[in-house]
Amino acid sequence: MNQQLLFSLCENSCISGAGPAATLAFDAAAKFAPDVYRDPLGSVIAPVRKPKEGEPHILLEAHLDEIGFIVTSIDKEGFLHVGKVGGPDVRVLLGHEITVFGKERLFGVFCCRPPHLVSHDDYKNVPKLDELAIDIGLERDSACEKVSPGDYITLRQGSAQLQNGMITSKALDNRAGVMTVLRCLELCTEKVQCGLTAAFTLSEELGCRGAVTAAFTAAPTHAIVVDVSFGSTPDAPKEKCGEMGKGPMIGVSPTLSRDVTQMLFTLAKEYSIPYQTEVMGGRTGTNADSVSISRGGVATGLVSVPLRYMHTAIETVAMDDIENTAQLMAAAVERIGGGKA
Repeated sequence: MNQQLLFSLCENSCISGAGPAATLAFDAAAKFAPDVYRDPLGSVIAPVRKPKEGEPHILLEAHLDEIGFIVTSIDKEGFLHVGKVGGPDVRVLLGHEITVFGKERLFGVFCCRPPHLVSHDDYKNVPKLDELAIDIGLERDSACEKVSPGDYITLRQGSAQLQNGMITSKALDNRAGVMTVLRCLELCTEKVQCGLTAAFTLSEELGCRGAVTAAFTAAPTHAIVVDVSFGSTPDAPKEKCGEMGKGPMIGVSPTLSRDVTQMLFTLAKEYSIPYQTEVMGGRTGTNADSVSISRGGVATGLVSVPLRYMHTAIETVAMDDIENTAQLMAAAVERIGGGKA
């Protein structure tokens, strides 16, 4: 497992198609698919093996985009005001460092009043995003020379190794999924016996848009989507979370293929891959929902890497969960390619 590549994917930006993380994913995918390309929405599409007539064609999909912000205005004092791109957790923004992608890359911070000036009642309320501002250290005229409404902003946070094989970084939702697909390709590309396409899609955080076009273009018969899901913490409901280090969370949902889902359970047991079950009563809230209804329908399964602190800059995963998820996906590719699923 290339942990340094995962750190690089996370530390670089990619909001709605813009940013160097897409270039890193493109270059990594090119090792398995020389004809890799970016579609009009910016998604990275890697046709690893073109299907022959009548054989299965598998799509491995993970979204590449991250949550962030877009500059909406610059006030008379030079402070930036922003809107959401996706769903960042507003509770943790006060005092947070950010990166502005203007005419040049600029660093800034979300403004935060000193605790001495905060009333007791203020601590009870989470501020709304439109009540916050960003300080980049410039007066209005200078700020307007470097930043324009429409420029993107990401949270600024370096990656770090925790104990017990855990790592933390921004954008592990869903660069952990991207890394899982790349690791899966390492494991199965030379063994694949059917059509195989990998897709790192954009705009999942804006309504799963990239998965719609990528699945339509690829026209797969089967798909395995990998995303992240809620990892257990002391303050989260246990029944809605997976345990860290206990393997992929295999999705069970009315929107998913029962055959593919059952195959994933069977393979996990057969190959002694640790796994967990994630039951959803309706839509999964992932790109699997969109992929499954592409064209005439795609037999779709979902696997998720447990992740703590979703939509913050300290998202945390266990490297073993990424490896085991990749192992399960690779086994599925071989099983489907052999005509046994």
